Amino acid sequence: MTATPETAAATPGAAPKSVPSRPPRVARARAWTVWGALAGILGFAGTVLFDHRPASEGEAADAGIPYVLGPEHMEELSRMPNYLGFLVGFAAVAAMFVFAAAWKRWVEVRFPESIAARVVSGGLIASAAGLTFAYGWKGALANYGFDGPESGLYEHEGLFVYYMLTDFGAYIPWFGVLVAAAAFAWLAWRERLVSRVLGTISGVYFLLIVVAYVLMGVPGLAGPLSGIWLFIASIWLLVGRSKVTQKVIA
Repeated sequence: MTATPETAAATPGAAPKSVPSRPPRVARARAWTVWGALAGILGFAGTVLFDHRPASEGEAADAGIPYVLGPEHMEELSRMPNYLGFLVGFAAVAAMFVFAAAWKRWVEVRFPESIAARVVSGGLIASAAGLTFAYGWKGALANYGFDGPESGLYEHEGLFVYYMLTDFGAYIPWFGVLVAAAAFAWLAWRERLVSRVLGTISGVYFLLIVVAYVLMGVPGLAGPLSGIWLFIASIWLLVGRSKVTQKVIA
């Protein structure tokens, strides 16, 4: 009679049959950084490229003429820049949430002792939350504006309120990403989890904006370039050498 694994196991003194185990699968924990690159470049577009202002403001600045913006200038705004800023901005926010979640999965879980790693995800989530309102206000202004689908529901004064919300609204929330840049510097030089070159760039950028905050007192200074920093940092993690994106056993 042919012995089966069951009978062999039941036979006293029989050696157990070895079952070959599956070899561990090695995965590269890098693809998730693409979400950060998307959040950065889309956020830069939604904040800077689609920043829409009355034409007379630019004309006055070019001519060196004093200019006071008021509700009467709201008729100069067109719908499309704010509409595109709203759509592209919401896409950036969605990508930022995914990137923050991926950072938690691939970095925080693997390095639970790192407080700086948690600061990064906290800064990203704080910026994403603030930018949700900022880009939403752009969409509202696009809808209620004089050439929008819901035009006529607000007078000039009401539209001016929305415009003032969009003035710095899409710039101030990038402060959370600026704090994440400072955390990258710590991760690089203190904890050796991120490339030192990337950490140096991040730290210098953070310090320059902080100095500008002190000297100029403008709350939206993190807005113009923090999206670009996030894009560069994410691409650096994707193609460069950092401990947070080394090979892992899946």
